[in-house]
Amino acid sequence: MQNGTLLAAVDLGSNSFRLEIGRYHAGHIERVEYLKETVRQGNGLDEEKNLGSAAMVRGWECLARFGERLQGFKKQQVRAVATQTLREARNRDEFLNRAQQVLGFPIEVVSGHEEARLIYQGVSRLLPHSDERRLVVDIGGRSTEMIMGQGYTAEVLESYRLGSVAWSSRYFPRGQFTASTLKTAEVAAKAVLDEALDKFPPAQWHVAYGSSGTVGSIADMLGANGWAMGLITRSGLDWLTERLLRAGHVDNLRLDGLKDDRRPVLAGGLAVLRAIFDLYGLDQMLPAQGALRHGALYDLIDRESDGGDVRERTVRWLAQRFSADEAQARRVGEVANALFSQIAAPDEQDSRYSQKLAWAAQLHEIGSHISHERNHHHGAYILDNLDAPGFSLRELHRMSELVLGQRGKLRKLEQSLQDELFAKQLICLRLAVLLCHARQMPEYQAMRLNYKSGAFKLSTPSGWARRFPQSAWLLGEEVQAWQKVSAWKFTADVR
Repeated sequence: MQNGTLLAAVDLGSNSFRLEIGRYHAGHIERVEYLKETVRQGNGLDEEKNLGSAAMVRGWECLARFGERLQGFKKQQVRAVATQTLREARNRDEFLNRAQQVLGFPIEVVSGHEEARLIYQGVSRLLPHSDERRLVVDIGGRSTEMIMGQGYTAEVLESYRLGSVAWSSRYFPRGQFTASTLKTAEVAAKAVLDEALDKFPPAQWHVAYGSSGTVGSIADMLGANGWAMGLITRSGLDWLTERLLRAGHVDNLRLDGLKDDRRPVLAGGLAVLRAIFDLYGLDQMLPAQGALRHGALYDLIDRESDGGDVRERTVRWLAQRFSADEAQARRVGEVANALFSQIAAPDEQDSRYSQKLAWAAQLHEIGSHISHERNHHHGAYILDNLDAPGFSLRELHRMSELVLGQRGKLRKLEQSLQDELFAKQLICLRLAVLLCHARQMPEYQAMRLNYKSGAFKLSTPSGWARRFPQSAWLLGEEVQAWQKVSAWKFTADVR
């Protein structure tokens, strides 16, 4: 990456949307601009986990403003990440389709583990270099992430479904504060976080850091009222709790450093933070400057460096974990990408799809670890239900669909096949699996795959069918499989 390159990260949080723009210089990022808008999407989920129209409009309007600022940026310079609210929303695609149009860039809905990884990446990059073992806590609107790590390496990650917006809505819906409701909210938070004691044992880390909204705002309030700057103490939390109880209601709360956008969700976030202090017997926590958006920026740098893309490492780890046949995966990947290069349009979009096709090929047999007969079903299930560092939920689902569709009937993927790029990927993977059926490298170099107006045609050199009768028969079966899909045609000129 060249010095001076502008990079941008968009964080679609449950309480606020944030835009961070930085300039790359010698491995570091210098802030150029930071925008934050309180959108409160987390409050827009109804009992059926559908995002309401008002919450959608607030999000679209904010992203339209961010999109105007991002005009001129290229896709590889921007990463937009959505977290817990859109993980939960059953109608998230309705929001995302419009959101990506107004923003002008893809939006990734990431898993809780990926959110935690990005948070640690951002926190660790903005802390002084140290060998200390640290616990990082990020209390968001609808989820709380906890990470244990050392240096730039996150070792243990977890995401828990509680946060400032969720807890404020559940335990302080009318903005009233009483000792009993605060205690109830703390006890409920402890019940959710209790297992964190086993996952992040106090004996295994030395310093606790807090990232992002709740911790940052409480640290600012304490500092503005005479407490030590850049530090949250147990006595400070007790003082803040007493101030809430004396106010009795959010509208009566007068406190230096309390911003209007934080006021409605302060009590819920405070209850969660107090629960963490009690569970771990903490005397203090240090607020960290880094956050998810900074981790997303540094992830963009890693993706541009050789071997730096965490997704590459994740794919290799998955292949090893599920004992995939490395040689067969390499053969299928080589053939699939060779065919894809013949039908892919010469643009950046197809280049990214070629990379993802290669990953799907590497993982196409991971389901064999469970069952050989239905390995494509099991492989698809694994990809749809695991935590894979670096990947968005949509990326994982697309790979799961490729793995599911590598063989067998195509009707199960008819809706996804409406996407031309996916159809191109899928036919190349299916043909590669077919041609590599003998688990040897096939003679594919003289084959030609053509695409025009919804029709694929594979041509083989003269005499190929006589030399490879089993492959020729399998190609005939493949032609019949595509005849049952209305959107596409596939023919094979087998000689």
